[in-house]
Amino acid sequence: MMYDDNKYFDRDLSWLSFNYRVLMEAMDEELPLYERLKFVAIYSSNLEEFFRVRVASIRSLLRVKKKQRKKLGLDPKSLLAIINFEVEEQQEVLGKLFNEDILPNLEKRKIKLLLDPPTQEAHQHFLDEFFKNEVLPNMHPVLLRRNKIVHFLRDGALYLAVRLIKRKINLETGEEQDMFDHAIVQIPTHYFPRFIELPKVDDEVNIMFLDDVVRFNLDKIFPGYNIDTSHSIKLTRDADLMIEDEFTGNLVDKIKDSLSKRKVGLPSRFLYDGKMPEELLKYLVDSFKLNKHEVMEGGRHHSFSDFFSFPNPVSPLLERIIPPPLRDPEIDQFENIFEAIKARNYLLHFPYHTYDHVLSFLNQAAADSDVVEIKTTQYRVASNSAIVAALIRAAQNGKKVTVFVEIKARFDEASNLNSAREMEAAGVKIIYSFPVLKVHAKVALVHRQEGDKLQPYAFLSTGNFNEKTARLYADHGLFTRDEEMAKELEHVFSFLTDRNYQPPPFKLLLVAQFNMKEDFKRMIDREIEHVKAGRPGYILIKLNNLEHYEMIDKLYEASQAGVKIALIVRGICCLRPGIPDLSENIKAIRIVDQYLEHARVYLFYNNGANDIYLASADWMRRNLDRRVEVAFPVRVPALKDEILHILNLQLEDNTKAVQLDANINNIPIERPEGAPEVRAQVDIYNLVENGTLGQL
Repeated sequence: MMYDDNKYFDRDLSWLSFNYRVLMEAMDEELPLYERLKFVAIYSSNLEEFFRVRVASIRSLLRVKKKQRKKLGLDPKSLLAIINFEVEEQQEVLGKLFNEDILPNLEKRKIKLLLDPPTQEAHQHFLDEFFKNEVLPNMHPVLLRRNKIVHFLRDGALYLAVRLIKRKINLETGEEQDMFDHAIVQIPTHYFPRFIELPKVDDEVNIMFLDDVVRFNLDKIFPGYNIDTSHSIKLTRDADLMIEDEFTGNLVDKIKDSLSKRKVGLPSRFLYDGKMPEELLKYLVDSFKLNKHEVMEGGRHHSFSDFFSFPNPVSPLLERIIPPPLRDPEIDQFENIFEAIKARNYLLHFPYHTYDHVLSFLNQAAADSDVVEIKTTQYRVASNSAIVAALIRAAQNGKKVTVFVEIKARFDEASNLNSAREMEAAGVKIIYSFPVLKVHAKVALVHRQEGDKLQPYAFLSTGNFNEKTARLYADHGLFTRDEEMAKELEHVFSFLTDRNYQPPPFKLLLVAQFNMKEDFKRMIDREIEHVKAGRPGYILIKLNNLEHYEMIDKLYEASQAGVKIALIVRGICCLRPGIPDLSENIKAIRIVDQYLEHARVYLFYNNGANDIYLASADWMRRNLDRRVEVAFPVRVPALKDEILHILNLQLEDNTKAVQLDANINNIPIERPEGAPEVRAQVDIYNLVENGTLGQL
């Protein structure tokens, strides 16, 4: 990917670079085959959300007057053209990978994805019965009449567009002639799996797309017609919730109303089979009143995200073996978690450590007669959440429980509303989202009566209170009874309870809306001053996304002053590393492996003191300017060593890390001959298992 000489790289093109890095994992022949299929699914799912949110947002700017667009410094038409070009190139890579690599490798293992009508009698009989008895009753074909009948295409649904032929007599000439009709048929993936496993024949497993089961039986859906041609289509719609005038009215009600509108948003991407005849494509574009910028060529099948559920008849062969999460042996020595935290602070590293310790913290708080109060935030919770269940039990046991629920968590709004209603019915005090601000902090505070003192116990995390994603996302969580930190955390909760509350200055925590951005800039300036005084200066920042121009400029300034800067940026990176006289002292890497790197870590060398903060806050405008975020310091030297050990391994990763160049290309890291393989996620697990993490 090439770009201009702007000192900031475009955020959306940068994100496409990240998603291509995901696709690179699907190309890795050293991975188990079904692990590669999983990365195909992740790539496809990511891209779908990108079009539903980002591309839809850019496209909406086309409706803005040209003068106003100039003020934004953005030409949406040009950007969309670049995005479409890049996506089409990536889709070509995906198609070649799927057809020339993954499918043949499946066949070598006697797993065949049939793309043609089956020839085996047993398969034909099975499909005839399956289609006639189960699929056909759920089919609802629609004939199209251009400018007369305009059918609504559901967001993300799969369809076959069909051109039909019927012999009719021309009343004027009396001759028979072919008459064409057009129709669409929705693939009933809401009733059936996307992949249909056929009866086994000769030890070979045959699997078919549900799309093809329908395709090969279209004559039964349209009796009296001949099927001329059929091709797959799919429409992606704008999925961003536009909440008008958040300063007035009930935000909860507005989000409830907007959720129903998400499914009927404006078109964002119309995918069609590239082998579709031009006449049929034009008919569809005209019928559905599509803009040419919304139309994109795809393959014969869409929604490769469904490969998450591709059947594996030889499971667990061909799959990645996930090592079990580990318990912290020191915590387990104590009768309960509160006694453990009394002894010392604990820093847990998920998913290497089990999330059961966090569940124990809340479950024991719910049952402990000495616990008086629990406060926590909720951003994305699991379905049937054990966290929610613990908070409900706590309220039922007479504890005072307060939960701040962020209902503006994209695609989790309905889930958060449902869990909030459930907790509220049980007596939990629920505080809902602020207008304008989004609360992204992941913190919990428990007050326990110990003698004549109310002792605080806190859990601060880089990840959500979600026991399911904790098995997939790499995060850090701190258990502490540090009273200074707990006191500042209490001020955060007071602000969440009352927007008019003005907390005293934060000295330990970095809290967006109060001191976070300015303190980050202050610590960067301090590294610059160290270099000017002849001392070493070093900054290491690990983020999901780096987009905030003000913070990027500070890093450029530090680089120009001679501060060495290391970046671990998984996703969007608008900073362009390695440019002479601008960012030559900045090195950036990206890690994509079996777990999603989710933790945000900020390290400032400070003449050897190594000031380290952990949070869930990216350096984006939304995080630093429009959210409530909480970054917490790692103050205990032994725990600092654990974080340093993890960061050093990630910087040394020569297996799953790639280097980012000035154009945010993914440059593989070549391992010198004879050098040991470093794969950070595997090595971290081994260190945690052996109890040697932090022993630098």
